[in-house]
Amino acid sequence: MAPHASSLLATSRRETSLLMRLALPICGAQLAQAGMGVTDVMMTGRQSATDLAAVSVGSSLWMPLMLFMTGTLMGLTPIVAQLLGGGRQARIRPNVHQALWVALALGLIAALLLWFTVMPIFRLMGVPEGVAELSASYLSAVAFGMPGVALFQALRAFSDGMNHTRPSLTISLVGLGVNIPSNFVLIYGGAGLTGLFGDWLPAPIQQLPALGAWGCGIATALSMWTMGLAMCRYTRRSQTLGAIELWRTPTPPSWHLIRQLLVVGLPIGVAIFVEVTLFTLIALFVASFGEVTVAAHQVALNFTSILFMLPLSLGMALTVRVGNTLGTGNLRGARFVAWNGIAVCLGIALFNNLIIWFGAEPVIALYTHNVEVQRLALSLVVLAMLYQVSDSLQVTMAGALRGYKDTRIIMVITLISYWLVGLAGGHWLGTRGLGQWVAPLGVHGYWIGLVAGLSVAALLLGWRLQAISRAVSEGRRHVAQSD
Repeated sequence: MAPHASSLLATSRRETSLLMRLALPICGAQLAQAGMGVTDVMMTGRQSATDLAAVSVGSSLWMPLMLFMTGTLMGLTPIVAQLLGGGRQARIRPNVHQALWVALALGLIAALLLWFTVMPIFRLMGVPEGVAELSASYLSAVAFGMPGVALFQALRAFSDGMNHTRPSLTISLVGLGVNIPSNFVLIYGGAGLTGLFGDWLPAPIQQLPALGAWGCGIATALSMWTMGLAMCRYTRRSQTLGAIELWRTPTPPSWHLIRQLLVVGLPIGVAIFVEVTLFTLIALFVASFGEVTVAAHQVALNFTSILFMLPLSLGMALTVRVGNTLGTGNLRGARFVAWNGIAVCLGIALFNNLIIWFGAEPVIALYTHNVEVQRLALSLVVLAMLYQVSDSLQVTMAGALRGYKDTRIIMVITLISYWLVGLAGGHWLGTRGLGQWVAPLGVHGYWIGLVAGLSVAALLLGWRLQAISRAVSEGRRHVAQSD
């Protein structure tokens, strides 16, 4: 028994090391991209509360669109990982080309939606007129960057599937490096530059207009295209990816390969869209409670989302590891890889709660000097500790299921858990309470709904992963092979 336990522990350590080697660069890339959102919130918040509310509400619209594109294109990752694990590298290039065609279409559709549909949504949700107009101008600028970020995400999915996750980190840091100075110049204009460097600056620079939320949108679009073009350059010149010859000859659209990608990726995109829409709709409902509540909600969400990046990255890395292992034909090993990754993520989630407990107050003070916003945000962060564990578990379980290409069930579970339990339950608690026993809880009711929805998702995804991984390892179920 002891030798078996020792062998199991050694295998776990080896697999954990491989998983973390993939996950840490992904986490760095996610943090860099999240850093753009944090920068937007901090910089516009110091411009005015109205600009902060406009960017917060606007982000709740374009982020779901971007993440839907990201999720759909993530279907490429298990396809590439499985082909790589099975030694069929020649089939990788045509599959990546189909993902690029899909990315182009999704980017253009997202841009059109941001240009033409946002004001009716704002009116429907009762967003204050001043905030709605500023937010619409912000989104009109962000729309130009959507094709660029779609290009980046398609090539990132390819690179991750090839076990090369560091390039996405480097390029995301480049994007952040473009975003911060662009934000400063465009949001604050000449007055901000003069305050930073002094009045020795040339008069034309001092007279640059302060564009506020609109300038923030322009900076975001610039960052998106920077990352997309940089990823093109990397995949073209990289020696490690040279054997794929990605840019040698374009492959025309192939419905068979596009369908293969969409069968795996579209449910992922819908699941992520449903998850993010939960947060989006809550942000829009909360907007009717006033600027202080909107700001506090966004600050608390930003802070906890940063800590969530490592569990999210572990889920993405787990897709690669499970896909690689299945590609080699090691079906029992794939099951071990999946559950070992989930155990690692559970430990990280508990550690994150310690960080929240001890760091919430000083971190929130960095976001805003408004005492009322700080107090409300702190009360929301306490609730966030309750869903850190279930959120971390559900995202890694979903990552493992993506490695098995079992993505449709993720979509169904997400719809039930997030919209029925999380959103509907949270809206009821926030606006109606529990009859004569509990008064309407406002924004806290929505956050309690989040806790419930994420917990139900974790339980259902855990049940599904247990059933699928066991059936595959025992040969009672087969994983579809990539073409």
